[in-house]
Amino acid sequence: MKVLKEEQRFTQPWLFLILGISILVPIGIILKEFYKENSNVSLNEVIFIIMLILICTIPIFFFKLKTRIDENGIHYQFFPFHFSFKTISWKEIKNAHVRNYDPIGEYGGWGLKGGFPFNKKKGKAINVKGDIGIQLELQNNKKILIGTQKEIEAKQVLKTYLN
Repeated sequence: MKVLKEEQRFTQPWLFLILGISILVPIGIILKEFYKENSNVSLNEVIFIIMLILICTIPIFFFKLKTRIDENGIHYQFFPFHFSFKTISWKEIKNAHVRNYDPIGEYGGWGLKGGFPFNKKKGKAINVKGDIGIQLELQNNKKILIGTQKEIEAKQVLKTYLN
C-alpha cells in the first residue's frame, strides 16, 4: 500500500522580507511620532498599534498545508481554514495528475484561492509555495489544485490508485 504524506508551511525568504518590512516600517513611524517633542501619541496607543500589527502578521507562520494520498482518496487540510482533513474519495475523482502551474497568473497567488477573478475555470487552489500541484478534476466537473513539493512521489502514488 502506497501512501504520500506531506506537510508544507510558508517559509519563502521573500515572504519573510515583505512581512519584516510590513512590521518594522509602521512600528518605526509610530515610535518616531511617540518620541517627538510635544507628541500627542500616548504609550497606550503605541502598544495598541504594535499589538495590532503583530496580530495581523504573525498568524501566517501558523498556516500549514497537510496532504495525504492513500487507498481511500486524497485528503488535505489547510490550517487554520480547515480544522480537520477534507477527503476526496477516488470515486469522486474523474482525473488527477501532477502539473506545473503559474500561482499568480492562474490563481492570484498562494494560499486558499478560489481562482483568479478572470480565470474561474481553473477552479480552486490550495498551495503555500512553488509551482507544482496535484490537479484534480472531479466527477461534478469542479477542479482543485493542491500544491506539492513532492512531485515524483505524488506521480507514483497517483499512478498506483488511478489504475
